[in-house]
Amino acid sequence: MANQLLMPKATAVWLVDNTAMSFDQIAFFCHLHPLEVRAIADGESAQGIKGMDPITTGQLTRDEIARAESDPNYRPKLSEPKVRIPEKKRRGPRYTPLSKRQDRPNAILWLVRNHPELKDAQISRLVGTTKSTIEQIRNRTHWNSANLQPMDPVTLGLCSQIDLDLEVQRASRGAPQQQGADETLLPASATETLPFGEGGAPAEEESEKELDAEAVFAKLSSLKSADPDEDGEDQNR
Repeated sequence: MANQLLMPKATAVWLVDNTAMSFDQIAFFCHLHPLEVRAIADGESAQGIKGMDPITTGQLTRDEIARAESDPNYRPKLSEPKVRIPEKKRRGPRYTPLSKRQDRPNAILWLVRNHPELKDAQISRLVGTTKSTIEQIRNRTHWNSANLQPMDPVTLGLCSQIDLDLEVQRASRGAPQQQGADETLLPASATETLPFGEGGAPAEEESEKELDAEAVFAKLSSLKSADPDEDGEDQNR
């Protein structure tokens, strides 16, 4: 990791106020332009910035300051940090132990069957395989397709449950949501063409109501005609 100066302007403010180093030396140490250092000294720049002591932060020693003050041509050097932070490694393909590599085709088959929404790149990140192998298992052209059995990659130890859930969640974000047939509404063009009767009710409903009324009256008349004896007894009384 490259050693970089922390807060260059604040350090330049402190060096201008507390040392006899030249503007060029301060500009070289703080990676600033000499005119900017001159503006700091004149109070035209970095107003309100509190100076930071590079000696306290361990970025510059007193011996370097003394040597720079005695020799205008000397360029002070940044001190080596006491604590080194390792560089962040680039994330490469997932490493799979040799003892578990034989289980990768079974895990790929499980992912293909149980999570068809996953893309080949996602399966490759989870299991640590190539896209050609995934395609062969999808198309059943793998050399060992007859003996493959779907097995959970989490159970096999090829990936964690958190990684699997994360990839499934990412894949489901772009998938369109399916709606049931009963939940969909008719388009406006279909509802506008329906015939309406009196009172704003559809004509079909009114016709059904009329048929129901006729059936009721017909049933009543049939009941009256079916009891002639009872009518005669009432008249005799």
